[in-house]
Amino acid sequence: MNTITTIEQLEALYGRPGETSLVKELDHIIPEYAAFIESSPFVSLATSGPEGLDCSPRGDKAGFVRIHDDRTLMMPDRRGNNRADSLRNILRDPRVGLLFLVPGSGTTLRVNGRAEISIDPELCASFTVEGKPARSVTVIAVEAVYFQCARAIHRSELWNHERHVDPASLPTPGEILAVTSRHRIDGETYDKEWPERAKNSMW
Repeated sequence: MNTITTIEQLEALYGRPGETSLVKELDHIIPEYAAFIESSPFVSLATSGPEGLDCSPRGDKAGFVRIHDDRTLMMPDRRGNNRADSLRNILRDPRVGLLFLVPGSGTTLRVNGRAEISIDPELCASFTVEGKPARSVTVIAVEAVYFQCARAIHRSELWNHERHVDPASLPTPGEILAVTSRHRIDGETYDKEWPERAKNSMW
């Protein structure tokens, strides 16, 4: 297998980035970038820690990631499975990467920065949804923000309903848990309870 092992080899293959790839990167949020953050109901959060890497989905109503100012973002953490992989990583390594998606748009927005976890009661209460405050708020100091080329979204046809996969063709959560637990967990029972469990863990 032929592999690339140096930056020089990489640049010889790909060349150097063009001006448009570089000029779009800023160290603060401009109104044009704010429009994507405020319209996004979904973001992937990438973190790194001693145990390795993590990339977790975060979703809520559009604009759930709050723009505090042009160099600060705030993201609420809701009730989940309590693994808290991202939060554990942030405590040991504050570097984070975010990828915002906007349904229907091919353009995505990337933000890199450093994060800390706040449990300030007033701040958590300000993110209350259906009577339940955020359990914590990840406060992100923005270091780099730029839009990503739309090619990946267009190539994947992510928003094309005709290309969507029928969920019935995929293994259910219960089926997966039955296998991974060596059948200590009753997958059929888990799946029957899943709709209510999903509802209860929403917030």
